[in-house]
Amino acid sequence: MNIPEELRYTEEHEWVKLDGNIATVGITDFAQSELGDIVYLEIDTLDAEINSNEVFGTVEAVKTVSDLFMPVNGKVVDVNSSLEDNPEAVNDDPYGEGWIIKIEVSNPSDIDALMNSEEYKNLIGS
Repeated sequence: MNIPEELRYTEEHEWVKLDGNIATVGITDFAQSELGDIVYLEIDTLDAEINSNEVFGTVEAVKTVSDLFMPVNGKVVDVNSSLEDNPEAVNDDPYGEGWIIKIEVSNPSDIDALMNSEEYKNLIGS
């Protein structure tokens, strides 16, 4: 299971990478493996201010549909449009080409409240 040390994690299995006040968000390797083959993502929250733990979109896999939760308060400033034609990138490269949204973080220090890689490993029993 790939759990990069430089990222932060949520209990809902999103990962976050902060660069200044912009955070890139996706789902973890664990989440994509649990979901199975991802066939569609619906993200209609571009330019929306969303609070932590609110739904910012959904991911549809062959087996199920799951909500995607905002890791911290912020504004969705970019959506990975390449996932429209290539949703399987979330399975193939969840921490790279499979990123889902970028958010302008309201308070960058909120990232510190998220789990580090060791805490996330404990959560998933890895």
